[in-house]
Amino acid sequence: MSTNSFTRKLRRFNIVTHRDVGYFFSALVIVYCLSGIALNHINEWNPDFIITKEEVDLKQTFTRENVTPELVKQFGNSVGETTYKVYDFPTNHQVKVYYQDASLLINLTEGKGVYERISRRPIFYQSNVLHRNSAPAWKWASDVFAVMLIVINVTGLFILKGKHGLGGRGKWLIAAGALPPLIVLIINGML
Repeated sequence: MSTNSFTRKLRRFNIVTHRDVGYFFSALVIVYCLSGIALNHINEWNPDFIITKEEVDLKQTFTRENVTPELVKQFGNSVGETTYKVYDFPTNHQVKVYYQDASLLINLTEGKGVYERISRRPIFYQSNVLHRNSAPAWKWASDVFAVMLIVINVTGLFILKGKHGLGGRGKWLIAAGALPPLIVLIINGML
């Protein structure tokens, strides 16, 4: 086999590898990108859960001594809850009732309260579970994914030849792409 023939086969193998591995992992790349954006802004919103609050007016006042399991069940009925887990008294004038993925805090002397319900944020919750490796079996899949991202990156470097490839403008684009993280590390005194 001539050197030229070997080079063509190697080049073809590189292109096929880049294409097929890229296609295979494209959905996971999008999942990690969405999750990364969500987690970057964790101080501005909760990327995992939606918390809804609703003010409740029970139209009468109560005392701590009035609160019985039957009354707690009536409190739940006012917000559409049929079964509570437990309730407690954060203060002498408040009762807090806990439900599956919800709670109701009632000011007994005012007869008013706040009902809070928590639900998973669609797509982002599941993406974040994968991104943070919260699923026990995902650690190894995540490692394989990281290695395959390196493969996609390296094989991509050698697809184009000449002035548009690594020997031409490619090397300058790689250098330019390395600048933003270096600048951030220098500005933050980490280099």
